[in-house]
Amino acid sequence: MEFISNLTNQINGLVWGPPMLALILGTGLFLMLRLKLMPLSKIGAGFALMWQGRKKDDDASGEISPFQALMTCLAATVGTGNIAGVATAIFLGGPGALFWMWCTALVGMATKYCEVVLAVHYRETDDRGEHVGGPMYAIKNGLGKKWVWLGTAFAIFGGLAGFGIGNMVQVNSMAHALETTFAIPLWLTGLVSMLLVGMVILGGIKRIGKVAATLVPFMCVAYIVAAIVVLVVHADAIPGAFALIFTHAFSPVAAVGGFAGAAVMAAIRFGVARGIFSNEAGLGTAGIAQAAGTTNSPVRSGMIGMLGTFIDTIVICTMTGLAIIASGVWTSGVSGAALSAAAFESAMPGYGGALLSIALVVFAFTTILGWSYFGEKCWEFLVGTKAIMPFRIIWVLAVPFGAVAQLDFAWLLADTLNGLMAIPNLLSLLLLSPIVVKLTKEYFARDRSVVAAAAAQR
Repeated sequence: MEFISNLTNQINGLVWGPPMLALILGTGLFLMLRLKLMPLSKIGAGFALMWQGRKKDDDASGEISPFQALMTCLAATVGTGNIAGVATAIFLGGPGALFWMWCTALVGMATKYCEVVLAVHYRETDDRGEHVGGPMYAIKNGLGKKWVWLGTAFAIFGGLAGFGIGNMVQVNSMAHALETTFAIPLWLTGLVSMLLVGMVILGGIKRIGKVAATLVPFMCVAYIVAAIVVLVVHADAIPGAFALIFTHAFSPVAAVGGFAGAAVMAAIRFGVARGIFSNEAGLGTAGIAQAAGTTNSPVRSGMIGMLGTFIDTIVICTMTGLAIIASGVWTSGVSGAALSAAAFESAMPGYGGALLSIALVVFAFTTILGWSYFGEKCWEFLVGTKAIMPFRIIWVLAVPFGAVAQLDFAWLLADTLNGLMAIPNLLSLLLLSPIVVKLTKEYFARDRSVVAAAAAQR
């Protein structure tokens, strides 16, 4: 067992090492330039489409509305990474890590846009009449039969990684947060979580989409409001916080208080790694949910889908990072969720930590829901629709086990498999990028012609 653990540790170091991080960032930058910065210039249009997409379009095919598809993606990505992941990045890389998280998110918007466009463009209808898509289908239908093995590899990595990173690790974080803050037994959290998860996912993507569309906006807004309270209390420190972020993104930060100091490379490495862990741009998961959305246009779906990265990292992770830096607790020597809790507690003594624990629980719960759909579609690609119900049952039964188990190795293995998902996805994005560019040009050319025709009629 020790040999397997050491081997997995070495593979994890390679998977999440500088070459992989450079590949993910480099791919995002390449796609952003090929799209002529369109994901950045069309952020406003994306939000307008998201607002219009709150209801299903009767003329479009799909199981859930585009808004529900985005909320399902956010359910999976807005999780422990936004609370513990940001804190860990700052603890290990200093305030400058937040700057590199921003960079990851900005180029990641192009990556996620392309993931969604290809997923919708190459999606299929399974034998139950439901739409299925994602990197595995984009590879199979876009690159041809000789590349199917690459799609199979993605599905295997995703189908296995989900049980760790999207299920047991999440409920484990929930259980320990509730035990520490409210003295709730681990087993009780596991049992209640199992029942709630089962009630949702056994109803399939339509029920997941409805729950996500209700829960995700509420939890995001509530968390942002709580973070704003922290920033208002420490308002005089905000300019200094931004100065630290930009200064230490390019220069080393010396040891101060309980902070051990960090080189620029540490800021880059942990900022990029935690940013990717949080928003999942480059891992390919976003397209799986967006492929179920009602749409007649892959480009419209892509413009809505890319907002997930913006909301997750530019908005929510930034609020967490600023709260940690402005409150001054980043030098305390504490790491992970405890560091974020210390920031909230500094502004709201007596209940700030409890609020953060509740946020962590809700974030983790929705991640379990979102990842259940990702894992289900991976196994459906490998085995067919006969795998769906057995997968859902096993997924639900894994929840209480995750609450009470020691998951050090499971976390390491899942994190490694999660990173390996990026390799087939990024390769397919690079090879199929001409298709994305072509679809994008055609969409905006039609859009301009429609606007011109409407203006002529007036």
